[in-house]
Amino acid sequence: MCDVKDPDSISHRKQAFERLVKTYQAGVLRTCYLYLCDATLAEDAAQETFVKVFRTMDTFRGECSEKTWIMKIAMHTCWDINRSAWHRLFNRHVTPEMLPEAAVPFEDADDDLVQAVMGLPLKMREVILLYYYQGLKVNEIAEALGISQSSVSGRLKRGRDRLKAYLEGSGKDE
Repeated sequence: MCDVKDPDSISHRKQAFERLVKTYQAGVLRTCYLYLCDATLAEDAAQETFVKVFRTMDTFRGECSEKTWIMKIAMHTCWDINRSAWHRLFNRHVTPEMLPEAAVPFEDADDDLVQAVMGLPLKMREVILLYYYQGLKVNEIAEALGISQSSVSGRLKRGRDRLKAYLEGSGKDE
């Protein structure tokens, strides 16, 4: 734990937190947006994620990567928002134009893929987003979502199969 009275500890904690925000902010925001389908809610969820990170960063044991730990916090924050009664009253649809700017620009062909991913059932969409968009490994996704690695692998396979069928059915190349 960080000793609050030690100025060096406070400075170190602040630097560590700033590094985490700088490193993971864009990915957390994008994941929250794709999960919640609303820019304002995604910004709120991303902010709440980093508040939780700041509060608990001294208890991070390093049993997983920082990215896995932060994405797990982000997913739980999004789940909490989705479970709220207020959120369920609104119908939200995401179009590629609504997405926050990606680190690598999308090509026009990517619009069909984004629409296909957003059309997947939530459980498949989660693993596809974490695997392809966030670059997490199967074991990291399993830990972040609190499910087995075989469940993650199965959801990835079913998600890929649905995406392939959708893209082939609409005459698009993979």
